Amino acid sequence: MAEKKNRRPANEHQLPPHVKTARQAAGRAAGWKPDPKPPQRRVILTMFGMSLLCLGMTALFWFPSHSLAEDLRSRGVTSAATVVGVDSKPQYVKVRLASGPLAGDEVKISDYAGMYPDVHRDEAMLVTYDPQQPSRVLSRGWVEDPPANLPAYGTAALTLLCLSLTTAAVIRRLRNPAQVRYRLGGHLPALRA
Repeated sequence: MAEKKNRRPANEHQLPPHVKTARQAAGRAAGWKPDPKPPQRRVILTMFGMSLLCLGMTALFWFPSHSLAEDLRSRGVTSAATVVGVDSKPQYVKVRLASGPLAGDEVKISDYAGMYPDVHRDEAMLVTYDPQQPSRVLSRGWVEDPPANLPAYGTAALTLLCLSLTTAAVIRRLRNPAQVRYRLGGHLPALRA
C-alpha cells in the first residue's frame, strides 16, 4: 500500500487537543503554590520562653552589678590595697587592705558582671568596700566609672531578637490563608479553573 503524503507545510502543524489541554493544566499548576505551613503554637511558645529566659539573664547580669556599684558609691570606704592572689582565668582577685579600719585583712574583690580588674600579683591598687559587709569590694575605678556590662548588653540584644521573631511568627500565623478560610466558615477552592 502506498503511504499518504501530507500536503500541509511544516509551519501549519497543529497539536492534538489532548496535548493542548495537558499543557494548559500544567501551566495552571506551575502558577499555583501550596500555602506555606504556619508556625506551630509550640514553636511560638518556645520562642517566647526563650525571650523571657534572655530577659531574666539580662536582669541577673545588670541589677546585682549596678546595685553593688551604686551602694559602694554612696556608702563605701576607699582603701589602699595590695594584690596577694590572682587566678589565671581570672576566677578571683584577692587583695590585702593596707589602710582603713580593716587594714591587714585579705578580701576577694567582687566580680562586676563576671569580670575582674586586670591586675598582677604584688600590684598596688585602690579599692572601695562596704563597711557593713566587707566582702563587697570593687576597684575604686570601677565604682566611679563602671565598665561596659557586655553580658547584659548581649543578652538584651538576644531578648529583642527572640521577641521580634516571636512577634513575626504570631503575625504570620494570624495572616495564614488557611486560617482566614477557616474563619470565613468554609474552604475556598485551592485552584480555580
